[in-house]
Formats: sequence, C-alpha cells, structure tokens
Amino acid sequence: MTPALHVDDIAKGFGNHVAVDGVSFEVPRGVVYGILGPNGAGKSTILRMINDIIAPDRGSIRILDGLPPGSEAAAKIGYLPEERGLYPKMKVGEIVEFMGELRGLSRAEARTRGGAWLERLGLGKWTKNKVQDLSKGMQQKVQFLAAVIHKPDLLILDEPFSGLDPVNQRLLRELVDEEHRRGATVLFSTHVMVHAEQLCDHVVMIHRGEKVLDGGIGEIRARYDPRDILFEPLDPAADVGPLARLGGVARVRKDGSAWEVTLAAGASPASVMQQIAAAVPPARLELRRPTLEDVFIDIVRAGSEGDDATLREAVRDIGEVRRGPRP
Repeated sequence: MTPALHVDDIAKGFGNHVAVDGVSFEVPRGVVYGILGPNGAGKSTILRMINDIIAPDRGSIRILDGLPPGSEAAAKIGYLPEERGLYPKMKVGEIVEFMGELRGLSRAEARTRGGAWLERLGLGKWTKNKVQDLSKGMQQKVQFLAAVIHKPDLLILDEPFSGLDPVNQRLLRELVDEEHRRGATVLFSTHVMVHAEQLCDHVVMIHRGEKVLDGGIGEIRARYDPRDILFEPLDPAADVGPLARLGGVARVRKDGSAWEVTLAAGASPASVMQQIAAAVPPARLELRRPTLEDVFIDIVRAGSEGDDATLREAVRDIGEVRRGPRP
C-alpha cells in the first residue's frame, strides 16, 4: 500500500531566508503523525506546500495514491490552516454549506452534514449569525468542521488547538481521535508537545527549516538517555543527605513528595539506583523517562546556543539528522 504522504527533499526560500531546507519524511496510512517545532521552524510552510498553496523550490511531494499536490489530491484532503480562512460577513450555516460544496458535496448533503456537526459542536443556535459574531474558539470549531465535512482520507491540521480553552481542546482531541478511528490519516503541526504525546503515533521535528528528529513517540523516549531518578524514602523523615555524595550523582533536589537525583555524565543508572537503595531504604525508586517536551527543549536549546555540531550531538542517539545543500 502506498503511504498517505511521501515528502522527498523539499526546500523553500523567501528572498534570502531559507524556510525549509531539504526535509524528507513519509506518513503511513492510518496513523496520527505530528510535525513539531518552535514557532518559525518551517512547519506551516511544509503544510502549505503539501496543500499546493505554495510550490517547493526543489524536491517532490506525493499524496495518497501517488498524486502530486493539486486539485485531484485536494478533494481527498481536509485542511485546517493556521491562519483561519473564514469569511467574516457570511453566516455560519452558509459558510459551512459553501465549504462542503467546495469539497464536492451536494448542497443538500453539505447542509445536512453541516447542521449535524454544528449541533454536535454546540454551535447550532449560531447558524444564522455571521462568522464575525463568533469568538476565536468558536471560529476554530467551524474551521475544523469545514475540514472534516467531506470525510477526507488525509486530515491536515495546522496548530489546531490555537485559541481553544482546555474544555474545547479536549473536545477537539476527541474529534481528531474519532476521525482517526474512521480511517483518516491525520497530520498536524504543533509546538505544544503535550498535544503530540496525547495524539501522535509518530513525529518529525523541524528546527530552523531542517529535520532534526524522526521517529515513533515510544522509540524517541526510549532512545533518549534518561538522566534523572525519582526517589522517595521508606521513612519520610530519613536523612537523604548521603545521596548527594554517591558516585555518579550530579545533583539532588526536592520534587514534590519525591527527590530528583540527576546523574553525572557517563554514570550508569542501574549502578546509581543500587547505591541509592543501599544508602536509604526506598518506598519508590524509578528512572524517569523524558517527556517529548524534554527532548524538544534540549534540541531547540542546542540549536540556539551552539552550531550545527552541537545540534547533531543533541540528537545523535534519538533520531535521524538530515543535512542537505541549501538551494
């Protein structure tokens, strides 16, 4: 089976600024795939190239059954852009119907599906209001509705949680999960790592226009060298001072009800854990795996504070680094 999306060595520059530089990745069908990176990393530029809004300066993109970006592929894609594309003077019901027709639905079918979605999203009573009457979060829900009304095979969401409060963020996560269960492949960009961890099977991380990490969520976290041990003494009144003097320990600090023991460079986690257990009887002793946010921050800091060699060192053991000549 062909992948849902194949991106090969794409690059895009604007004047003297290189926004995307030799990025390649492949999205299997039926997964939830995240494009991660800080603001300005090039994520939206990549999604716009996939949607044929702008053309790459080099490289190729193939969608679903090998289709290039364009009208044929667009009929199978649902797209929620970062910059919202709703017409503020149109009524909510009218714009939903219009968006459905643009995606190939009949007017009657667009009206039926749109009405059901508006009711589900708590917007049924706003059907005759103009879009400009809606809050930012409500407009975001209308935009999501417009992206899924035609039941796309590939759903592309650019910063979909922007402007939503926690309740509606949870609702949107549930809706994305529902689209995934329906069979859609979901591709979305975000700089909020917790959303990626909650939703994604696989992620690619972009920094300064280049791919710096590519892998499954579990794979990335397993490869990233854990440096912290969480420890709770069996006796809450026990003296934990000896922990700081153990070999291989760089730092000990309080972390809620536990103590966080940071390993020194090159220290063996197993050896340090054995020493801790011997020094102070534990009620809890575990190696803390880093979150995706930990990985993200380390990579961004390495790229911001150092040169390419520093960035390569930061991701050497947790993913694939790709460098290509600038266009």
